[in-house]
Amino acid sequence: MKVYDVLLERGFIAQTTHEEKIKDLLNNGRITFYTGYDPTADSLHVGHLLQLIVMSHMQKAGHKPICIIGGGTTMVGDPTGKTDMRKMLTKEQIEHNGECFKEQMVNLIDFSDEKALMINNYDWLSKLNYIEFLREIGVHFSVNRMLSAECFKSRLEKGLSFIEFNYMLMQSYDFLKLFQDYECVLQLGGDDQWSNIINGADLIRRVEGSEAYGMTFNLLTNSEGMKMGKTEKGAVWLDEKKTSPFEFFQYWRNIPDADVVNCLKLMTFIEMDEINELAKLKDKEINIAKEILAYEITKIVHGQEKATNAKEAAKALFVSGQSSTNMPTVVISESDLTEQFDILAALVISKISSSRSEARRSVLEGAVSVNGEKISELKTLITKEHFSNNELIIKRGKKKYCKLVIK
Repeated sequence: MKVYDVLLERGFIAQTTHEEKIKDLLNNGRITFYTGYDPTADSLHVGHLLQLIVMSHMQKAGHKPICIIGGGTTMVGDPTGKTDMRKMLTKEQIEHNGECFKEQMVNLIDFSDEKALMINNYDWLSKLNYIEFLREIGVHFSVNRMLSAECFKSRLEKGLSFIEFNYMLMQSYDFLKLFQDYECVLQLGGDDQWSNIINGADLIRRVEGSEAYGMTFNLLTNSEGMKMGKTEKGAVWLDEKKTSPFEFFQYWRNIPDADVVNCLKLMTFIEMDEINELAKLKDKEINIAKEILAYEITKIVHGQEKATNAKEAAKALFVSGQSSTNMPTVVISESDLTEQFDILAALVISKISSSRSEARRSVLEGAVSVNGEKISELKTLITKEHFSNNELIIKRGKKKYCKLVIK
């Protein structure tokens, strides 16, 4: 099956500017395409992972990816999907974040022998002459049309800053620059980027008199239409220092039953025939599909060894109840075991609960255990006697747990 048909079958494609032309280019040609990543944090998250998987499908089919690190656009800030203006980052913060992105992208995109390019748009956006930019680029944009775009409409009531208003022009200019310098004819992005993408293609048509194309893919959402990739602790990151391989594995292992098949299609490279067989699993058997999903995604991001360790750690904890070196761990000192170190403090320091009030509710609900023994008293002190070989396991319910280690 050719790549456009693969993307369509697996449910990636949301919108296209020229469906038949794009289908022909992807199935029968060899093109250069790009996707942009604004380094607003020091790690990619699972939403970015979906984009990288799309790019990987495309590269394997013979197309050449360009990964744009948005060093320039991040200094302005994309208003898409935001109710308030994004936090302004320094140039140094943006550069650091961009370097972190690069390290994570190489797990999915082959940059050897110029099979793919990684470019920072700061290289050209920082050199623009503002008056020339307005005369040569800004003249092609209608303010009325821009204000009708979804990325701006949601911000008009609360206030849209002029600096953010420039974002669409800058992203469109990126597409024009890549078209001129690298013969890049297709921009990919999440469906929330549709307005920016079509304006870039339109700018190429107006300036160069040539056709360029855009294709968006569906955002990673659950069966209720809510964005996936969030936990109580925040985003599910690709950086193992921010989301450990074990926590990453457990996120996918514990997703709702209704979301498993869609995630297998979008977030793994498992063949559709196998996915269709897994889709037949019902009731408790769906856990087989969840474990396969969690293992495959963790392997893509963290490698086979860490995926295997995470899988084994999950079994050790939930099947046999044994400790494991691969589960989330917090190190404390013996001096921390004071009269103030009660069960509520232990829940907070282990990051199982975000506050003492949340921890209190969990204890009162009978959801907390230490080393397998339920804790029902709010004033229970955690002492040295609770530790075996200087470690204990604290759990809340079936899915929240942590190993406390004295060092």
